[in-house]
Amino acid sequence: MRSRWSNLPKPWRFAVVAAFVILLYSLPGLELPIISTPDTDFNSVLFLCAVYVLVAVGLNVVIGLAGLLDLGYIGFYAVGAYTVAILGSPNSPVVQKFPWIVCVPIAIAFTMVSGVILGWPTLRLRGDYLAIVTLGFGEIIRVFALNSTITNGNRGISAVPSPGGDWPSWMSWFPGIDAGTKIFSITNVIGFYWLALTIVIICMLGVRRLENSRVGRSWLAIREDEDAAEIMGVPTFKYKLWAFAIGAALGGLSGALFFSKQTFINSQSFDLFTSILWVAAVVIGGAGNQLGVALGAVLLAYLPERFREFADYRLLAFGIALIVMTSFRPQGLIPSNRRSSELKDRAKEVTVGE
Repeated sequence: MRSRWSNLPKPWRFAVVAAFVILLYSLPGLELPIISTPDTDFNSVLFLCAVYVLVAVGLNVVIGLAGLLDLGYIGFYAVGAYTVAILGSPNSPVVQKFPWIVCVPIAIAFTMVSGVILGWPTLRLRGDYLAIVTLGFGEIIRVFALNSTITNGNRGISAVPSPGGDWPSWMSWFPGIDAGTKIFSITNVIGFYWLALTIVIICMLGVRRLENSRVGRSWLAIREDEDAAEIMGVPTFKYKLWAFAIGAALGGLSGALFFSKQTFINSQSFDLFTSILWVAAVVIGGAGNQLGVALGAVLLAYLPERFREFADYRLLAFGIALIVMTSFRPQGLIPSNRRSSELKDRAKEVTVGE
């Protein structure tokens, strides 16, 4: 399929991508029983899928491109969410309040700085040691949110700010949209979904450009062999710090988006299990491939809501899926070309050795 896609003329590829994007924007108005979620609002599930895809794109920069195992990614997610809540909510201890459009850039910048602060002393570690440190970072953020007065402890912060604006009259043709009502509301999530989807597309295009640049090639060299990359003149520490900062910024943006829709935040939302699930989504989808990690994130967010009647067996099904994937398709559902070649070469080496 990859070869057929690459052999298509550019106008055809552009038309297919444009049609797919239009389909994604049209999903809230489509009533298809095969994809609907009977026990949950379908538009809310679409919004959750978009947020998880944004998380997976950020985590893919760290894990899939730079090869850095981050088990505490939810810490950046929490930093971005709490920044918007503290700066914009009337129920936060901060006196000066800011509108949502100002809070989000501050949250992204603050999360990026936190990624640099974490990465500066820890990125000299490798492998399991780095994973343990990042795991500790996620738990530190959760415990701080649980006990700090600025986050209101376990009581959390309500009235998290959201974007403003009302639907114009010309949008009333779309199913579920009433002219004059709020674009971003808890009862009607179409506006939040479209906003999240737009941000996801922009971020994926930006990361794609980075991947094809000198920065992306440096990340891949570091992932393959950090010592060899250092010998060849790649400033490995600088580019690993870049990966951490960019991944942190996308994680913070994801948290800011999600809790702007939830309008309430407390420390119970940032458990270790969720962070591990995000890593699993990247691995299952195909680390290093944006389309793959996006698919993994969508499956992770959508399937539990689609099959809520089997909620008691969710963890069992997830564990079985992980075992099957690691045994029969360790490269993921849609792996990158480089990752597929690596696993084929290793399989040949094992066969020759036997």
